[in-house]
Amino acid sequence: MDIEKLKYPIGKFDCPSNITIDIQQAWISILEHFPNRLNKLVSTLSENQLDTPYRPEGWTVRQTIHHIYDSHHNAYNRYKWALTEAIPIIKTYDEKAWAETADAKNALIALSLAAINSLHAKWVYLIKGLSQEQLLKEFHHPDRNRNYTLLETVGSYAWHSNHHYAHIENLLKRHGWK
Repeated sequence: MDIEKLKYPIGKFDCPSNITIDIQQAWISILEHFPNRLNKLVSTLSENQLDTPYRPEGWTVRQTIHHIYDSHHNAYNRYKWALTEAIPIIKTYDEKAWAETADAKNALIALSLAAINSLHAKWVYLIKGLSQEQLLKEFHHPDRNRNYTLLETVGSYAWHSNHHYAHIENLLKRHGWK
């Protein structure tokens, strides 16, 4: 079993140097449709299946779903900061520690699925209303010591959505659950 393929089933995010309107629209479409795709993928899973790691030493499906909400919620906040402050330094968080909290390990996935649905609806609404100039606003990521534009962040979270979707989908296929 190739652990790197299990960790990165669609590869790592590689942001193109020239982000065309077509690429931008494709990324927005991924964010827009992701909540429904994810819900359909996991809606019939049992508690046992939800508590199965997607790879050895990886998160369970349940933790992954709660992580998606936590991560995307943080991303939305970063958008708001970048739109209202001059290159804000964002607050980072320890996603591994967050995945070990009681809600991430035990809460019903319906809580995060509903939150992802609402969050993505609001986030996509925000993104679609931004000018190209606004999409070039930046925030500073202190752990990576670099600035990110909102436009490239659209791409990284479209990738992030597909990345974790593939984790779950591949697990279901490997176990014959799909």
